[in-house]
Amino acid sequence: MYTLYFLPEACSLATQVVLRELNQQVTLVNVQNLDSFAQINPVANVPVLIDNNQTLTEGAAILLHLLNKHPSYLWPKDDTTAKQSALENIMFANATMHPAYSKLFLAASLVTDTEARQSVFNVSTSSINALWQVVEHKLAHQTFLGGEHVSPADIMLAVYSRWGAAFPVDIIIPTKSQHMIDHVLSMPSFSASLSAESHHIRSTTQA
Repeated sequence: MYTLYFLPEACSLATQVVLRELNQQVTLVNVQNLDSFAQINPVANVPVLIDNNQTLTEGAAILLHLLNKHPSYLWPKDDTTAKQSALENIMFANATMHPAYSKLFLAASLVTDTEARQSVFNVSTSSINALWQVVEHKLAHQTFLGGEHVSPADIMLAVYSRWGAAFPVDIIIPTKSQHMIDHVLSMPSFSASLSAESHHIRSTTQA
């Protein structure tokens, strides 16, 4: 049994989806309801995963821990080249696409002037659109970043793709990338993860 500290619809959602794909039970803790999350993770970022007595931080590192611990279709077994490609895709999602989207949140919270904020939105959107073209190129001859099977990077990118709707921006996701995203969003594990977050929030509110 794992314990996952999460924020609704944040990147911790990808960790929960992967846990479900690995058939692992997880207890969710919404960090919005904690007074001392920084005592658990000093940088106060999600996800944080508790595995027995081990506290794991940083989304990509958590995913690699789980994928190595629980063999599945999500991670190549013996092919060194495939493993390197899968690792690069996770790092691209975590260290390149995620920060590009994060700039939208930063602008919304820190830039008070309306025109200046929209200018930052527009610059950030151009970067995001360019990165989705990179994804489209990667998918030129395959359905998913993992080939014919969904990969952890696909799941991460699908989570990030939902964030643009919160801002006055025009993010353009190309055809093959959108097809990949639609498949991930239709996975039972993704739906169950969203439902679990929603139920957890409702239960806390009612309490």
